Amino acid sequence: MIQKHKKQPLNFLKYIGPGLFVTVGFIDPGNWASNIAAGSGYGYELLWMVTLSTIMLIFLQHNAAHLGIVTGLCLSEAASTYINRILKNIILSTAMLASIATAMAEILGGAIALQMLFSIPIKPGSLLILVIVLFCTFTNAYRRIEKLIIVFVSLIGFSFLFEICIAGIDWKQAAIGWVKPSFPAHSMPVIMSVLGAVVMPHNLFLHSEIIQSRQWNLEDDAVIQKQLKYEFRDTLFSMIIGWAINSAMILMAAASFYQNGNGTTVDDLAVTGSMLAPLLGNMASLVFAVALLLSGISSSITAGMAGGTIFSGIFNKPYDTSGKETKLGILVTMVPAAVIILFISSPFQGLIYSQMLLAVQLPITIFTQICLTSSKKGNGQICKQQTPEYRSLDYRSDRNFFKYRAFYNRFLVFYYCSLA
Repeated sequence: MIQKHKKQPLNFLKYIGPGLFVTVGFIDPGNWASNIAAGSGYGYELLWMVTLSTIMLIFLQHNAAHLGIVTGLCLSEAASTYINRILKNIILSTAMLASIATAMAEILGGAIALQMLFSIPIKPGSLLILVIVLFCTFTNAYRRIEKLIIVFVSLIGFSFLFEICIAGIDWKQAAIGWVKPSFPAHSMPVIMSVLGAVVMPHNLFLHSEIIQSRQWNLEDDAVIQKQLKYEFRDTLFSMIIGWAINSAMILMAAASFYQNGNGTTVDDLAVTGSMLAPLLGNMASLVFAVALLLSGISSSITAGMAGGTIFSGIFNKPYDTSGKETKLGILVTMVPAAVIILFISSPFQGLIYSQMLLAVQLPITIFTQICLTSSKKGNGQICKQQTPEYRSLDYRSDRNFFKYRAFYNRFLVFYYCSLA
């Protein structure tokens, strides 16, 4: 018994990774812009949106991951298999547009960081970030990229821990802001951008794909049961880290710039870094820029992978960088995103509006996922590949499965509508 307890923590560590991989998508430069705009413009009042969005995100990512585990298909492949071809093409085309918008924000954030650190102009910097990301995506196996992402997330987290330790946070107001909904005047665009920045459509597609990366023996009941057991823990752990980092961004901006409404509303990430120097010291500005660069590169990689996943799924193919569909999907996502940056006059506004676009596309992805995981017809076909979790409870013939899944998905619909 003692030996069994010693092994359990190590077993859990084997499953850590997919959740953190997804987490980097919602601590990307678009989040930085949205959260800094929220903190500098409205103080601690919009922290509640990060809390509610993260709760919603946990359920959605958990649902997407289970779809991948149960069927062996990502969300895009499942849509191609079980949804009408014309409707499926419309849904996945909007998802590709969302991935391009996401990639644009990620590349732009990395370029802004290069400008802050090395005085490289935004447009050449964007092309440099594009080259780095394509090189990493096409030349590295998933597990290597996963380890790189985990390191980057850790460094970003420590960076913001450093920032809030030296900023004068009003923790009483912060505690109220986390739980009390508030809608200050003219705040709706920022609230929408925070929602789109936390609950990102491309992450739902990506999570359902990368959860399969462990390549477990799907014929072994014990292995699959353990995977289903630990997946939620990985998701919950990772999403809490993302919530903490997003909250830290708002806390830092509120403490440094808001000043009870008498401060400066920040509309430029580069300006944010330079403004931190006189307020918190030169080290704060440097740490901010380095963390932004890590965020830009890592989230650009995941955006490209998500685009490859969605595009491959249109042709009912799995994500595989050696396949032409995946390669084309990555290029279709990343290259237009970099080209768009060449025509943007205000980088910060570009980041904000890209997140708003994600909020607009989000209901399409959410209702597609709910359709796939609650439809009796779809699940009747999906159950041909059921896991032991489903078989042991006899979900194939038991209507309670559909009642449970219908209740779960109705909750998601209600919760999303309450946010929207």
